[in-house]
Amino acid sequence: MAKVKHESDWYPLESGESVLDALLRQGVSIPNACRAGACQSCLMRAVAGTVPEAAQVGLKDTLRAQGYFLACACRPPEGTQLEVTGAEALRIPARIQALSLLSTSVLRVRLVTDSPLAYHAGQYISLVREDGLARSYSLASLPHEDALELHVRLQPGGAMSGWLAHDAQPGDRLQVQGPAGSCFYVPGRPEQPLLLAGTGTGLAPLYGIVRDALAAGHTGPIWLFHGARTPEGLYLTSELRALAEQHPQFLYRPGVLEGGSRDVAEGALDVLIRAECPKPLGWRAWLCGDGPLVLSLRKKLFLAGLSLKDLHTDAFLPSVPSGQRTSDAGAR
Repeated sequence: MAKVKHESDWYPLESGESVLDALLRQGVSIPNACRAGACQSCLMRAVAGTVPEAAQVGLKDTLRAQGYFLACACRPPEGTQLEVTGAEALRIPARIQALSLLSTSVLRVRLVTDSPLAYHAGQYISLVREDGLARSYSLASLPHEDALELHVRLQPGGAMSGWLAHDAQPGDRLQVQGPAGSCFYVPGRPEQPLLLAGTGTGLAPLYGIVRDALAAGHTGPIWLFHGARTPEGLYLTSELRALAEQHPQFLYRPGVLEGGSRDVAEGALDVLIRAECPKPLGWRAWLCGDGPLVLSLRKKLFLAGLSLKDLHTDAFLPSVPSGQRTSDAGAR
């Protein structure tokens, strides 16, 4: 039997059980969200013992060297004894600066951290509430701006989104952990065509990436496709149209499955992309939002000629209540 020591107590693990599941099962509160190794909100640090390599996949070399690992992906072999601590050292205190609705289902959250957070537009962070509740959200802001901007989808019964929408107030305190993720703009080849596509709050990282590329002086065409089921699911349309007027190389294309109009195309996102960008050979692309859709678009763009090294994805996974398993779809 494997055992984990957290604070002053030892906890047994059942065969094949993850460190996260074992601690939660025995009443230990550990921040977590997707429980699929994607959001990194369940980071812990091993101070004694060896963690399996699979528990550190996707982490920065600096974090791995310090013994950090993903508790949800850590399944120690029989006989292992691990002593662990939380990831409090990686968190930055922050306060809510402002809350405002971008649509009926999307809340804009602006945060100010007590100390600077180094990040790239398009990466994601975890918000950790005082009671340990954690959720991950993409950054729509640019590093030089005075606040972090998140776009939070209002989920029915959502613990974090419900609190932010109904109870949280400007000035409330929480902590920020991160950043993580490789979905961001890297300067170079300013003439290269760029393709950005997403659904729902997948627009958040794309909005940051577009503005970052424009600020860096990207001169090649920048296509942004944002999809929703109905027009009510679109947001930031006025801001994006204004940005397109200011920068002729930026082309904004909103689309819906139902209720299209003169200004909003109707049809599946992949169909709309193929109609305007049929041969993306040599392009760079970023795909964000609903997990299955992102994976489907990635495959279709690869088959259309886009190199895998130029395909950057951020497939959103839903948060999972304690005691349940994550599904393969959802959105932040």
